[in-house]
Amino acid sequence: MIGAKNTVRTMIAGLAFAAVAGLALPEANMAYAASEVRVVVNGTALTSGDVAKRQAFLRLQRQKADAKAAEDQLIEQTLKQQEIARVRMSVSKDDVDASFARFASGNKLTPAQMTQILSQAGVGVDHFKAFIAVQMSWPRLVNARYGNSNRMSNADLVARMMENNKQKPETTEYILQQMIFVVPASKKGIVGKRKSEAEASRSKYPGCEQAKVFAATMRDVSVRDLGRLLAPELPAEWKPLVEQAKGNTTATRVTDKGVEYLAICSQRQVSDDQAAEMVFREEDLNKAKGKNAPPENANSTKYLDELRKKAQIVRR
Repeated sequence: MIGAKNTVRTMIAGLAFAAVAGLALPEANMAYAASEVRVVVNGTALTSGDVAKRQAFLRLQRQKADAKAAEDQLIEQTLKQQEIARVRMSVSKDDVDASFARFASGNKLTPAQMTQILSQAGVGVDHFKAFIAVQMSWPRLVNARYGNSNRMSNADLVARMMENNKQKPETTEYILQQMIFVVPASKKGIVGKRKSEAEASRSKYPGCEQAKVFAATMRDVSVRDLGRLLAPELPAEWKPLVEQAKGNTTATRVTDKGVEYLAICSQRQVSDDQAAEMVFREEDLNKAKGKNAPPENANSTKYLDELRKKAQIVRR
């Protein structure tokens, strides 16, 4: 579903300034002496060279960069890598390379320039790409394992409705389509042109039933039926665009696939059990955010804690 992959943009947002900062860095002399093993995680050795690279990575993010902080991050990343490999749910090398290219482009750099900056900073492109691969793969693993395990029971739903004067709350139901003006990873220079094409098509959009015929009149445009989505289910990056849409299409946005907008096939107010559950869960989440609650995806933390308990971690 839309939003599930938005991944690296959010997870490495703190590095958006890194390319600029890196340009000002002197050439880092990272010719490590004989690398020593610092930590062993289930048989996987993390060396002093690995730790030094992660310290450099943390410095680019303006985070605490002592050796222990670096080791802790690397231990967590290694546990995730091992589990991703075990269940064979890693993203592909092409996915990682494309994400790296998008990150470089977002900082107005070519991949080659970004590679040079990472090398000068003492991080190295392989270290950074390994980080990207885990950050892209791990959420898929968590979702695959836990699925809908957090759904409310019927008893909980009834109890909440009793608190709500026996009324099921209403929310908006949308039937949506996704129009994608494809931009290949190797042709990011055409994003501006594709954005203009996407914007121009919005005024001509014929409606959801004719969308695929409409898309066939244009080059490299695909249509994806998203089906029914309730307002609380809308991905954060699309939610304001859907809610502020004038007419039957949203504004455009640039994504990892290209330039996209959503078409609103229909919308109505609903108050069924699923809608009630979504509203109550959103209310709970908003309350939790105001009380310094744990991270939103508690399942990720739970999963990692389980891996830690079973792991053999030896620090040297």
